[in-house]
Amino acid sequence: MTEYPQHRPVTLATHGLVAAPHYLAAQAGLHLLKAGGNAIDAAIAANATLQVVYPQLCGLGGDLFALLYDARSRELYGLNASGRAPRAATIERYHALGHATMPDFGIHTVTVPGCADGWGQLAERFGRLGLARALAPAIAYATDGFPVGPGLHAALVRMDSLGHTHRSFREHFMPGGAIPPAGGVFRRPDLARTLRLIAERGPQAFYRGELADQIATFFASEGGLLAGDDLAAHTSEWVTPLSVRFGDLDVYELPPNTQGVTALQMLGIMDGLPLGADPLDVATAHLAVEAKKLAFADRDAYLTDAAHMRVDPAALIAPDYLASRRALITPDCAQPSVAPGSVNGDTIYLCAADEEGNAVSLIQSNYRGFGSGLVVDGTGIVLQNRGAYLSLDPDAANALAPGKRTLHTLIPSLALRDGLPAVVFGCMGGDGQPQTHLQVYTALAKFGLNIQAAIELPRWLDGVAALGTPERLWLESRFPSETSTALRALGHDVEIVGPWDSQMGHANGIVIDHTNGVLHGGSDPRAEGAAVGW
Repeated sequence: MTEYPQHRPVTLATHGLVAAPHYLAAQAGLHLLKAGGNAIDAAIAANATLQVVYPQLCGLGGDLFALLYDARSRELYGLNASGRAPRAATIERYHALGHATMPDFGIHTVTVPGCADGWGQLAERFGRLGLARALAPAIAYATDGFPVGPGLHAALVRMDSLGHTHRSFREHFMPGGAIPPAGGVFRRPDLARTLRLIAERGPQAFYRGELADQIATFFASEGGLLAGDDLAAHTSEWVTPLSVRFGDLDVYELPPNTQGVTALQMLGIMDGLPLGADPLDVATAHLAVEAKKLAFADRDAYLTDAAHMRVDPAALIAPDYLASRRALITPDCAQPSVAPGSVNGDTIYLCAADEEGNAVSLIQSNYRGFGSGLVVDGTGIVLQNRGAYLSLDPDAANALAPGKRTLHTLIPSLALRDGLPAVVFGCMGGDGQPQTHLQVYTALAKFGLNIQAAIELPRWLDGVAALGTPERLWLESRFPSETSTALRALGHDVEIVGPWDSQMGHANGIVIDHTNGVLHGGSDPRAEGAAVGW
């Protein structure tokens, strides 16, 4: 097997561990653990802190999904805290507004934000210290200020150059017209006030109280479709995770409206194939890419809001169906995709585990970078553009409808071994998320790598840069040259990108060693994150 230097050691801990894409967020989660909280408290604290210090990838105006293992009940739980399209959002209304296809950004891409209710559901059912304690570190950073990292500064420079960036965004993030410099201290008092209201009055303040009124007023002033009734009607759902066997692991993902089924299809197809000598071998990579194409064809044809699904999601990961899809793969030739997806999307993923055996896999996003490009005046709430993923084609599986949840790229995962949590893993990266799940789980379960090494391995990403462009297979330049040459010979349109390319996603993970009582944490060098424990 090709040896690659491991740039970071595995983080080892016995009491608790948090892995997140920004070091201040990981430390905020660890602070909750040391204060007597559990993994759920830590995950909320890390997520809230990320919204303050790493807002280019997540925010209170976005959605949240979580998988968690509760040590007390010894059960796995799934939370779908994603919002729905406004009740006034019909295909006919969008056509009347001048849209032939769904817009990418702006007020008409905003769906109801689900994050605040998701925090409340997690804290009330499984947390120990309460939502107010979990939000305290984020409130402190928003009030007192935090050092601006290079990623946030670069994202703000980019937003300043884009046509869809709204007046409200500039007023919040570029006070006085100045972009906060990297290394400078930035304060977000509006967001601090919003988080304080949620801490004091609970999530209902977001959906039915003062904040809901501010949000509804903002939409009315901007000509948006979302109204106070849409906010008041929002509910999260506890859902039953789906799973497939992969190696000696039972890997669990959330059901639709997420693309978790897509990741499970890829793993299920791959599990029955003869892999190459190592994770970067041409045979391993080729078979994985071909499995991706088959799973994405099904994703685009079938996946959407569970209430609107035309097929049973479990049927897509049934052993016989996976075998029929696996039989379509040709080991010596790349097949064309039926319906390749795009690779755009910005998200945060974090995970936490504690000494009691609780484990949380949490993912949260405003979708593409800063989402819609709008911030609700006076609140610091950056609004998602998740509605851009819906379709104005009435025959499409993911067609727009009033109150409908769109297909989501967000997928946390959690794997059990012998009924106990063994791996907590996820990443950002839009359509690349299930592809990264496949690569990292392959490195862990099939080749025995540790979690940090598996995250650091060179990655591939298959898809299209934009609709209407040819499908391409991007490889990080650290891939062996013989692998890229052989993949081209098999018919893949290979393009080499940088050694640590951000479009490959920012992954975090925890492997749980029950024999020795040790938590192994890994965090992605492609981000500004850390895995911290005690």
